[in-house]
Amino acid sequence: MDADPRGVMPTMTAATVAAVLDSTERSRVEAAGHGCFRVLYGGTLDETIRQVRRKPVDAVFLSVHRCTEADFPRIAQLVSEFPHIPAVALLSRTDQESHDRVLRLGASGVHEVVDISVPSGWHRLRTLMREPNTPVVARVMASLDVDLRGAPPDCRFFFEVVIQRAPDLRTVRLLARVLGVVPSSLMSRFYRSRLPSPKTYLAFARLLHAAFLFRSGGLSIADVANRLDYSSPQSFGRHLRAFLGVTAGEFRRRLPFETAVIRFRQRLVTPHRDRLLAFHPFGTWPGDHGQPAA
Repeated sequence: MDADPRGVMPTMTAATVAAVLDSTERSRVEAAGHGCFRVLYGGTLDETIRQVRRKPVDAVFLSVHRCTEADFPRIAQLVSEFPHIPAVALLSRTDQESHDRVLRLGASGVHEVVDISVPSGWHRLRTLMREPNTPVVARVMASLDVDLRGAPPDCRFFFEVVIQRAPDLRTVRLLARVLGVVPSSLMSRFYRSRLPSPKTYLAFARLLHAAFLFRSGGLSIADVANRLDYSSPQSFGRHLRAFLGVTAGEFRRRLPFETAVIRFRQRLVTPHRDRLLAFHPFGTWPGDHGQPAA
């Protein structure tokens, strides 16, 4: 097995969190997130909001103690524009002022409050962030469950990795590196099994993320193209026309996330169900003698 000589599949990537915190909270969050999530710190709330617009983010952490009166309308706008990105208020001390701010945050749409001054709060953060890109991965895998029920674990894992990592993996070579296999071996296994190419699965998975991002009214076509690491909005548009025969505007209007997931399943999974149930993307085929990708 190319992925690991001991037969261990590669681990999933850590979640990404945008946060505005004070220095004490940063050290506690770093300790809680070790190996589970990484943090992009913003010096101000506006900087953190810009990070949410520019980069794929799985959650937003907001210090209760950094919030000012002027911040609450901006926080309410953030929650409204990005309803699928969890916003979590972090509490590191309890006093009347903090209590009042928690109430204001709740009124602004932030309903998850975690006390990071105690170990149980650290555990709660890790629980919240245990599965990166949870909404996309969970919803797509739930849709594919009927077709993939009974498939080998490494086959299901391939889909989980492709769906999760599609925003930052633009080529099969990068995908193979994450999976720990030789690119040519990976492509050969799909070809020999008469399955669509890994490139096709990866390309469509990126479009699933695009459809999910468009659910947030706060993102433009250029914002989505940038967050999915396309070189330009025009490049994103060319990908859509080549793959689905639609413009970016048509994709946004006519293919909501749920419809895009159905298309993915109908095109790349259901017709190939019998082959996928016996497919081992990390298994050893006769004649495979490559070394793991560097």
